[in-house]
Amino acid sequence: MPDAAIDAAALADAWRTRTDATLQHALDTVAGGEPRLHAAMCHAVLLGGKRMRPLLVHATAHAFAAPPGAADAAAAAVELVHAYSLVHDDLPAMDDDALRRGQPTVHVAYDEATAILAGDALQTLAFSLLAEAPLDADVRLAMVATLAHASGANGMCGGQALDLAATGEDRSIGVADLERLHAMKTGALIRAAVALGGLTAGVDAATRARLDDFADALGLAFQIRDDLLDIEGDSATLGKTAGKDVAQDKATFPALIGVAGSRARLDALAARMHDALEPFGHRVAALAALGRRAIERDH
Repeated sequence: MPDAAIDAAALADAWRTRTDATLQHALDTVAGGEPRLHAAMCHAVLLGGKRMRPLLVHATAHAFAAPPGAADAAAAAVELVHAYSLVHDDLPAMDDDALRRGQPTVHVAYDEATAILAGDALQTLAFSLLAEAPLDADVRLAMVATLAHASGANGMCGGQALDLAATGEDRSIGVADLERLHAMKTGALIRAAVALGGLTAGVDAATRARLDDFADALGLAFQIRDDLLDIEGDSATLGKTAGKDVAQDKATFPALIGVAGSRARLDALAARMHDALEPFGHRVAALAALGRRAIERDH
């Protein structure tokens, strides 16, 4: 394995450990509330996961020489929002799933009302972390705005609404509309993660634009890989129910452009990600490695 790959893997392991510790501490700060709600929040956050979004925050901040630990709050905040979205996405009124990260989903392990409240509480905890982060006030404000925009009606929530509208036998959606859907539902939070890392490091406007191009391509590539895994993977490996997209008549890239077309689109997006980061050289090795892992993963 090349040295750069070894370094990237070691850094990712260290950042994952930091993220888990920050998440545990954040959850500990709200442990004095209602015990069942707190247990449900911990169930949603602490039972595994790829931690891709916080790793993107850390990798971007590291690439542009942010001080050690400066990205901890932002990394945990974006993961808390992601966890809240999964809790709500799994509800019977949404995707109605019983398995997440190899464990019963929160509404199955507890109940629907507790799951809804746990998701709400995780979201508010995310913004508390950003508001109280040991960073300059203007940076904290920019971070709050970035994460709010990515997770709201013009971002993740709006994308979920579009997804619900596009599900079922009577759906009518083209490739351009599907790309917009996933740019909001999946891509917005991935772009926010990279943007938060850039804000931590104080990068300039030109660098922000290149990083956003990388993250935009990564967000779509991540979703296409998810679509392929849903038809090619198994529940034990995925940690969630395989075949759900087909069973629910969801609009997916394989359904619209076929498996071969989806793989070709992945290759094109991988090339775009590479081109966006190429001017930065070796310093973005860990960030580039995360991008490759996201589109080559088996779960």
